[in-house]
Amino acid sequence: MRPGMTSLRAVPAFQELDDDVLDQLDGISEVVTAHHGELLCRQGTIPSALYVVLEGHVALSSTTPDGSTAVIEVLAAGRDFVLASVMAALPYMQSAHVVQRAWLLKIESRPLRAMIEREPELSLALLRSLSGEFRALVRQIRDLKVRTTAQRLACYLLALVPDPSAEKADFRLPFEKGLLAARLGCRQENLSRAFASLRRLGVETRGANVTLRDVQRLTEYAQPDYLTDPDLAKALAAARTKRGISAPVSA
Repeated sequence: MRPGMTSLRAVPAFQELDDDVLDQLDGISEVVTAHHGELLCRQGTIPSALYVVLEGHVALSSTTPDGSTAVIEVLAAGRDFVLASVMAALPYMQSAHVVQRAWLLKIESRPLRAMIEREPELSLALLRSLSGEFRALVRQIRDLKVRTTAQRLACYLLALVPDPSAEKADFRLPFEKGLLAARLGCRQENLSRAFASLRRLGVETRGANVTLRDVQRLTEYAQPDYLTDPDLAKALAAARTKRGISAPVSA
C-alpha cells in the first residue's frame, strides 16, 4: 500500500520537504512487511529500491571473497539503507536481512533518481542523510580503534535509555546477544566478559532484560558521543523535548 503524506513526513530525511515533493514520493513508494530472516537486498546486485525502516530492525552485513561475513550495522526505525548505492546506481556493498518482523518504506530506485535530478530540495535532503550515515560510520570505526568492548557496550546500553538524566533504567535488548556482539565487533564470549566487567558500574542482566543502577556513573565511564558531538547533542535534545523531558543535555 502507499505510505501517504503523514508517514512520509515522519521519515527524518523527508520532514522538511514540500507537500508536492512528498506527493511525488508517495507515487513511487509502498509500505511492505518483512519477516524474520527475510533477505531484502544482496551484496553485489544492482539496487531496485531505497528502504527506510518504519518499525523493527534490519541487519546490514558484508561478505568477503572467502565467505567470511561481518555484521556492519543493525538499523532501527527511521534509518534508511543502501542510499549511496541507489543514488549512484552501483551494486550493493552490503546485504540486508530482517532481524525481527519489520515494516519498511520501499521507494523505487529509478524514479527516485529521476526525482533527484529535477527536485533540488529532495537532493539536499538525501545528501544530508548521506552525510549522517558517513558520520555514523566514522564514529563506528573510531570506536573500534579507541574504545574497549566494555565501553562500546556501555555506549550502546546508554543509547537505549529513554532519559539520560535518569538515575536508573530498565529495558529489554531489542535483539539477541549474538547479533549484538556482531554489531559491537566482538565475539559472543567477549560480550559476556564485557557485561561482567560492567557489573561494578551497576549493570545487571537477566536474559534480555537489563537494569542500569547508576546511569550517571556508566555515562562517566563510557563517555557517549552526544557529550562531545554537537549534532548528536542537538538530535538527542530534540528527541527529549518530543517526549516532554526538560532536563538539559551536555554538549
